[in-house]
Amino acid sequence: MEFNCVQFLQNKTILVTGATGFLAKVFVEKILRVQPNVKKLYLVVRASDSEAAMKRLRAEVFEKDLFKVLRENIGEENLNTLLSEKVVPVAGDISTDCFGVKDSNLRERMQKEIDIVVNVAATTNFDERYDVGLEINTFRALNVLNFAKKCVKAQLLLHVSTAYVCGEESGLLREKPFAMEEIRNEAGHQLDINFEMDLMKKRLKELHDQDCSDEDITLSMKELGMERAKLHGWPNTYVFTKSMGEMLIGNHRESLPLVIIRPTMITSTLSEPFPGWIEGLRTVDSVIVAYGKGVLKCFLVDVNSVCDMIPVDMVANAMITATATHAGGSGVHMVYHVGSSHQNPVTFGEIHEISVRYFTKSPLRSRNGSLIAVSKVRLISTMALFSLYMTLRFKLPLQLLKLIDIIYPWRSGDKYGDKNHKINMVMRLVELYEPYVLFKGIFDDRNTKSLCANQKEDETKTSKGSMFDFDPKGINWGDYLTSVHIPGLITHVLKK
Repeated sequence: MEFNCVQFLQNKTILVTGATGFLAKVFVEKILRVQPNVKKLYLVVRASDSEAAMKRLRAEVFEKDLFKVLRENIGEENLNTLLSEKVVPVAGDISTDCFGVKDSNLRERMQKEIDIVVNVAATTNFDERYDVGLEINTFRALNVLNFAKKCVKAQLLLHVSTAYVCGEESGLLREKPFAMEEIRNEAGHQLDINFEMDLMKKRLKELHDQDCSDEDITLSMKELGMERAKLHGWPNTYVFTKSMGEMLIGNHRESLPLVIIRPTMITSTLSEPFPGWIEGLRTVDSVIVAYGKGVLKCFLVDVNSVCDMIPVDMVANAMITATATHAGGSGVHMVYHVGSSHQNPVTFGEIHEISVRYFTKSPLRSRNGSLIAVSKVRLISTMALFSLYMTLRFKLPLQLLKLIDIIYPWRSGDKYGDKNHKINMVMRLVELYEPYVLFKGIFDDRNTKSLCANQKEDETKTSKGSMFDFDPKGINWGDYLTSVHIPGLITHVLKK
């Protein structure tokens, strides 16, 4: 399959949505590096016109450190030539029909030429506004499918979802598509996606009719999203709206081959194009960085719970391999969990120990240049105990501070208000993280394992080094976190 992957990509025309996102960048870089004879890459970005779209792609994708290996390999001039020949910037909005492409010639060319459609566009905020989550994660996925069905040569839609569409289930979680008729809330009512959309629109109209401020509308939309998610058995708006997106495209795919990639927590590159590249703080990284900065003294986590992480280059490799395997297949509707918990688990407790060792040996520096000393974090395993700890450690002293502010109103600043705001932010953050740091599920990855085995078999036949590796068994978590991931966070996130 490895040789076939490179061969498969030759002369293929691929459309990618969400092209400026973390995973999409790695996917695009990999294709251009291993198969410069790809025919075209149509990259959809929000912009006013194609010139503005290319400007945005250059600034947010091609000029990033991620492309330095390709730039060094072929030279700046050749890279610019490659991009001008192979990359077609599409100034579009995937919430509209045919992505709102105004140029009829471009639209016609896309529908005639495109072989593969890859949908990576998403909003990943756990507590996203319900209107935004529904539009981007649910109904835009359907728009992408409808566009793919208009492409006369389309061989496959590859849709990137998340493993956490499982909701709050535990145990071994299978790689199976959603059946919408099976989704019922505690009252036994079936999930109706159109009803969810109508409910959101009605609530939004009420808020506008009441002349609510933008801040109040945002808060209300966030609360509605969390409320509807929890009613139907999902912990937050992000995974709820992603689940509904999967349901819609599964229901409406007709004869178009469909592959759904469900990655777990995506982390920095393991090896390609170089180790440790990352953009922004991902789920577990916020906690690692807060610890290294000396500001994390306690946290809600079950030390025995598995933290399912997977390097981003492995996810990109799985995407390419699955595409090459299933393109043009008959009746394809495959789901792949791309993660590590089943074959190579690492616990939150182990990550904490590794982080302690790392920052004790290589402490970060504060703004004044002094070394930041770290100590072990108080890890609390239930929400009830965490709330009790926060009350005793912070909220009771805070009440005294409030009393002092009342008795001595001339004291400068609102110290009570500032500290209360910070405590509320901590509690909000912990509530959002709770389903993941206390997670009791393991993601079954037999489909992905089989895909990986076939790729390795072909690799052995061709006696080539691994170009499309996504086997989590090959990751040594201690080495990866200590030598690759945490240094990557410091270099590519903290220092920038």
